[in-house]
Amino acid sequence: MVIDVDANLVERYVLELAQHGAHGETGVWRTAYSPEWVAAQNQIAEWFGEAGLDVHRDAVGNVWGRLAGDREHPVVASGSHIDSQTPGGRYDGALGVIGALVALRTLRERFGRPRQTIEAVSLCEEEASRFHATNFWGSRAVNGDIEPGEAERIRDFDGLPIAEAMRAVGLDPERIPEAARDDIGTWIELHIEQGPVLEAAGLPVGVVDAITGIRHYVIELVGRSDHAGARPMQGRLDPIAGFAEIVTAVIDVALESGPPAVTTVGRVHVAPNLPSAVPDRVTFTLDSRHPDPHAQEEQHGRQEQLMREIAERRGLEISWSTPLDLPPCLSDPVLVASLERSAREQDIPFRRMHSGAGHDTQNMARIARVAMVFARSKDGRSHTPAEFTSVDDAVAATRVLAATLHELAY
Repeated sequence: MVIDVDANLVERYVLELAQHGAHGETGVWRTAYSPEWVAAQNQIAEWFGEAGLDVHRDAVGNVWGRLAGDREHPVVASGSHIDSQTPGGRYDGALGVIGALVALRTLRERFGRPRQTIEAVSLCEEEASRFHATNFWGSRAVNGDIEPGEAERIRDFDGLPIAEAMRAVGLDPERIPEAARDDIGTWIELHIEQGPVLEAAGLPVGVVDAITGIRHYVIELVGRSDHAGARPMQGRLDPIAGFAEIVTAVIDVALESGPPAVTTVGRVHVAPNLPSAVPDRVTFTLDSRHPDPHAQEEQHGRQEQLMREIAERRGLEISWSTPLDLPPCLSDPVLVASLERSAREQDIPFRRMHSGAGHDTQNMARIARVAMVFARSKDGRSHTPAEFTSVDDAVAATRVLAATLHELAY
């Protein structure tokens, strides 16, 4: 069955939502619980209502639009997030919310009441661009994974607890557990690819069969600070030299493993940060990813072993923490087949692929069977105002989503 969606509507929603937190000509700066975020969530709620959906806001500020069916449970749900990087682009997260909205509006207008209840959702937070320890606050609330007291412990750069930010927009952090859902059986997230794979293949749509596992390390190497000239090279306990060797070693693990393994050292702090002193310590981050569970564990194990060996050989102390440790998420094969079947029926070219970025879908997998559909990203750009997905590609992905939701719920 061919399901068309209104391209003008998709474009209008993208451009109008981008005005809430507009940054420069094409950017968006819209952090969780900010005034811009409030305005954007209000806009989504208004559009849900205009689409004929029953609107509900939960205890953390996720906005839900419900298309009630003859059978209420289990719910088929779709959506993404509307918070952004600082600055980010118009499409990351937002297109998934708009895609779910347009899909449900199209299905209601063309087919009426579904057999199975379908919901669209605009999740309150995913990027951690304001509160860096949230780890997908909106979807974690949905699966009941926010711990008591966590809202008071997590703070922004200015030291404000997320609990206070919630209160400032009329939300009660004591009620966070009320956001948990146990009635969602299926979750499909539409998202921009954020990478170059689809563009290189000349394809508008990707069907995601796995989402990468992500482990973030914060590593501290401790040596001994000395004079840069008076201390001979022999006998130095130089953590920056150890750091340099470690960076090469851990990145080589990913290179030797080959795609889709990736490893990034993205942040470094040296103390004392002086031109004429051997440093005392180096603190840095390591981001290590792989979508295959067994390959990921092997990759992490090799990297950790190398870091210990290098530190020991150089007489350095090493320690680390892992503030983020998301396991790989495999898509439900039945949903993958449904998305691929829908793409073929819509005559939309696609490929099966993995996601190299993390998504709310990884949390939703704890309570539902999950899958994702990607829309092509121009030049593979994301987390930047330069991010762009054409209307045609956004429409293609939305049509695949709508057709799959129709297959599942009608």
